[in-house]
Amino acid sequence: MVNVGEKPVTRRTAHAMAVVTLPGPLAALLRDGEIATKKGPIFQTAILAGVMGAKKTSELIPLCHPLALDDCQVEIQPDAARGEIALHCRVQTHARTGVEMEALTGATIAALTIYDMAKAVTHGVVIKEVRLLEKTGGKSDYRAALP
Repeated sequence: MVNVGEKPVTRRTAHAMAVVTLPGPLAALLRDGEIATKKGPIFQTAILAGVMGAKKTSELIPLCHPLALDDCQVEIQPDAARGEIALHCRVQTHARTGVEMEALTGATIAALTIYDMAKAVTHGVVIKEVRLLEKTGGKSDYRAALP
């Protein structure tokens, strides 16, 4: 584990995104908004799972510092025309180390939850992208170049 004891406490934020592609039968359901399967409402469950995942990052990723999160928001942006769902996880804390891993974990767990809930309908769901979009605080800020 990296010693962060001498670093100052600063406001840290991170924004990560995961993109899930749905095959035809599920993509068609996006036009109606929330998708429900036998397990329940996919979007609501994915949001809850993403927040829970972000909060448990240090238990999942070896050597990650446990952080008390001030805020964690998971937002779902369905794109019916492309058959895709973008999952955004934004995390904030005041700490000696950043929250990039928490944001990435939250977005990934939300995407995995969509896969898990949709597999009863089809195994054709693809998690095609997970990436950090932005982080602030600490030595340097970061903003990904978007296409």
